[in-house]
Amino acid sequence: MDTLQEKKLSSQELIELENKYGAHNYHPLPVVLSKGEGVYVWDVEGKRYYDFLSAYSAVNQGHCHPKIVNALKFQAERLTLTSRAFYNDVLGIYEKYVTEYFGFDKVLPMNTGAEAVETAIKLCRKWAYEKKGIPENEAKIIVCENNFHGRTTTVISFSNDPDARKNFGPYTPGFIKVEYDNLSALEAALDMENVAGFLVEPIQGEAGVYVPTDGYLFDAWQMCKERGVLFIADEVQTGIARTGELLACDYENVKPDILILGKALSGGAYPVSAVLANDDIMEVIKPGQHGSTFGGNPVAARVAIAALEVVKEEKLAENAKRLGELFREEMNKIIEQTDLIKQVRGKGLLNAILINDTPDSSTAWDLCVALKDNGLLAKPTHGNIIRFAPPLVITEEQLMDCVSIIRKTIMEFKK
Repeated sequence: MDTLQEKKLSSQELIELENKYGAHNYHPLPVVLSKGEGVYVWDVEGKRYYDFLSAYSAVNQGHCHPKIVNALKFQAERLTLTSRAFYNDVLGIYEKYVTEYFGFDKVLPMNTGAEAVETAIKLCRKWAYEKKGIPENEAKIIVCENNFHGRTTTVISFSNDPDARKNFGPYTPGFIKVEYDNLSALEAALDMENVAGFLVEPIQGEAGVYVPTDGYLFDAWQMCKERGVLFIADEVQTGIARTGELLACDYENVKPDILILGKALSGGAYPVSAVLANDDIMEVIKPGQHGSTFGGNPVAARVAIAALEVVKEEKLAENAKRLGELFREEMNKIIEQTDLIKQVRGKGLLNAILINDTPDSSTAWDLCVALKDNGLLAKPTHGNIIRFAPPLVITEEQLMDCVSIIRKTIMEFKK
């Protein structure tokens, strides 16, 4: 008997199952989703919502995009996994496609964003010892305060989020933290001994969609180049057209030495991530020195090709840029009418509104519950910030419908 078909359960019953049998490592909005298509998701009772989170920008191409789903189904019925002990007939084709798509010599395929970040850290360190001549175990990587690169042991070692860090030590050494969007602080760190890389999000997503000053990324990239330090861009959330360019780095014509991708690399259909670099960096990795049983599997490879084709064919970057500007204009009109919202910020369709309350208040959460009741799903981050990131396939008509929902909810909201 199919366990999932035994009984039709209500939202509340399903929530109770998760609470009883699942680890409490998330605090989801109280909605149980069972279907998705394009910009919409439906709960188990059949109510339809606009998805304004896009699985943290993994579903840029929309839920269950037919081209991506068909690629998944086709490959799942032929061959799902060989491990990298053998070649498969899709990986090489994908590797050629993805490297040409982003303009790099080589790709190292992984599964999740956090794994890709770990891969980039290992790659940077090995390059530092074998190419730059830094003494072994002395390499340092510069990171930014309020970063979010995942929740692995290494990554939380350089996080300053107490929830991510506390009681997970001892921490991994080898990282220098500097203030984000502060070139003077970066320069001082770059002039320290044995610096191998600078790992940065072009826009800090989880921290609340912090967009740096114009020129910050370009100047940081130049400063790294002058000192022989690798510029490592974590575009797991900002990449694949989310900000209105293929990569957020493209706004300043920055070509990272190491590019980290994930999330929308599969359109949300399957875990796929990638680290891209040129030969002089990637060649330091030899057989047995890094890998993953599932990394580069044929399903992932075929799904990623389809996901990237959709981005180009449907001009999702252009749509994100145009509709993002419209969205921020509309949010600013709402800000003029209420003191509940202080600011809107973002690029493309990665945006956030800042709630006029303290980070430890429940206002942003309560507002998200009210938005849910009115048919739009979003989630707070850092207490008093709400991120708005719909699938990039959204139309202008749908976006304006969402603006109406947001306006109505904010104007009727009572703290």
